[in-house]
Amino acid sequence: MLSLLPQAQAMQRQMPGRLQGCTLYGSRPMWAYISLGLGMGLNAGISPGPLLALVVAASLRSGLAGGLLVALAPLVTDVPIIVLTALLVGSLPPEATRWVGTLGGLVIVWMGIEAIRSGRRATLPGEGDVQGEPRKELLRGIVVNGLNPHPYLFWTTVGSPTLLKGWRESPLHALAFLVPFYVLLVGSKAVIAWLVSRQAGGLTEVWYHRVLMGSGVLLVGMGIWFVWQSWAV
Repeated sequence: MLSLLPQAQAMQRQMPGRLQGCTLYGSRPMWAYISLGLGMGLNAGISPGPLLALVVAASLRSGLAGGLLVALAPLVTDVPIIVLTALLVGSLPPEATRWVGTLGGLVIVWMGIEAIRSGRRATLPGEGDVQGEPRKELLRGIVVNGLNPHPYLFWTTVGSPTLLKGWRESPLHALAFLVPFYVLLVGSKAVIAWLVSRQAGGLTEVWYHRVLMGSGVLLVGMGIWFVWQSWAV
């Protein structure tokens, strides 16, 4: 039996990291990545900002097609941002990634607090009477989102660390964060574009405030959990 001990120890050292990662270094289950993606995607989609204002303006100016094209702008602008920030974060030593994760958690908490505060007084941009061409709205959306510092901050401190952590567990874990994030980010803006273009009475400020504040509370909880996971061993 003693002669088998060195062999068993060698097999344990060669055990795939996925098995050990289930109990060490704050590994996250699949549902956690899905929840993070949904929560942050919804918040990013409905929070007041230049892109949301442009979605509303384009919907009024160019109809539903214009608003939808603006809503799709992050799918174009975020690709190089994700690649660059993932390379940056991936080159950091393990101890540094803990601090990046901590900073990311604090950013999520800040986003949640801002959403709660905005939910008390936020208003959707007003209507306009100018008519435009839908094809030009996508270019406007790309320019506005490409010059917005928020995506760079988000992907450096939150998005790319989460994506890389999920990828190390399995590609499905990374997709479990990325796909729900963009489904809610683009989808929520698309819904707003549809409501505005149809002049729907259902898009009241009361419900807009409730959804915004609800997403803010969710983000605060996620941010605290994110910080804890960054240091869990």
